[in-house]
Amino acid sequence: MKIRTIGRHAKESWKSIFRNGWMTFASISSVTVTLLMVGVFYVILMNLNQVAKSIEEDVKIKVLIDSAADKAMQEQLEAKIKSIPEVDTVTFSSKDHELQQLIKSFGEDGKIFQLYEQENPLYDAFIVTTKVPEDTIKVAEQIEKMDNVYRVNYGKGNVEKLFKIINISRSVGLVLILGLLFTAVFLISNTIKITIVSRRREIEIMRLVGATNGFIRWPFFLEGLWLGMMGAILPIALIITVYKYAYDFLEPKLRGHFIQILDFHPFAYQVGGLLLFLGCLIGIWGSMMSVRKFLNI
Repeated sequence: MKIRTIGRHAKESWKSIFRNGWMTFASISSVTVTLLMVGVFYVILMNLNQVAKSIEEDVKIKVLIDSAADKAMQEQLEAKIKSIPEVDTVTFSSKDHELQQLIKSFGEDGKIFQLYEQENPLYDAFIVTTKVPEDTIKVAEQIEKMDNVYRVNYGKGNVEKLFKIINISRSVGLVLILGLLFTAVFLISNTIKITIVSRRREIEIMRLVGATNGFIRWPFFLEGLWLGMMGAILPIALIITVYKYAYDFLEPKLRGHFIQILDFHPFAYQVGGLLLFLGCLIGIWGSMMSVRKFLNI
């Protein structure tokens, strides 16, 4: 197709947008409202997923070493733990370090535990992490059966519930966002179809004068593209602005904690690109499906 022809189609598509004012407004409004809902839900879902990931990564196994085990026995136990395929890291924590961590965790009230610094009742320990958080339970059960292990702590009972809740929330979130996207496609495409239906006489006249199907499709293709782009502008601007304020407010408060939200950059721009792509795709799809109906008559 010649550049001059494409320019003509683009010009005609813009004329049509302004000529059909109320229908154009309805189409853009439908795109805007639906993409705003999709965008907000997507941001919430992705950040919940990030929080869940942070919680999963914070799940560790603490292996308390039998007080009767000497250094050689400890090294042998460490080697056995490292030999488990699912294990990622094994870090030694002395009982003195464990006591300091206990004192620190209680803040001002922790000073009472300083009485035990002379005669520390705690145990040396190995802090074990797995390559995949879901393997924590299986690895802990294997370590429990090893020699020179006094006890294995990993939040038994709570960890199983945590992983179950995380998996359910991810599955439900995925289903909801797919359902919302399907609803968005249905609503927006039908609104655009109404716009095209109101111009069926224009399509019929073009066919009567000998215009090819491709020639008829191009202006509507471009019109759907423009409608999708314009409908995506406001949701992108609102979501990026609100997320920027939310990130600046929450990030300093969460800094140093195991819970994290997604960094503003590049996440906000990824959301913007996704919404722009969805808007254009839905606009084009709605226009093409509607025009095809009349071209097949």
